[in-house]
Amino acid sequence: MIRHIVFFSAKDETHIDQIIEGLLLLTTIPHARRLEVARNRKTDQLGNDIDIVVYGEFDSEAELAAYKAHDLYEESIKRVRPLRELRFAADYNV
Repeated sequence: MIRHIVFFSAKDETHIDQIIEGLLLLTTIPHARRLEVARNRKTDQLGNDIDIVVYGEFDSEAELAAYKAHDLYEESIKRVRPLRELRFAADYNV
């Protein structure tokens, strides 16, 4: 299984809900075993720069690739990219 985690920060804090709405499109893509989009609670004592987290689980590299190739993935990028500042992604095998 592959875990796919992406962290976002907003250019403007007032856009966080719009970013979340754009990212929620991803939850309708059928290739993920699990996909969550959530606002960061910002309770860490060392840093709270991240506004939104996307967490996904995929059965294989092929499923992750199919997810990223889906039309709704592209639509999500189109909605979110203009509103976000940072995007950090990590994938790892479990």
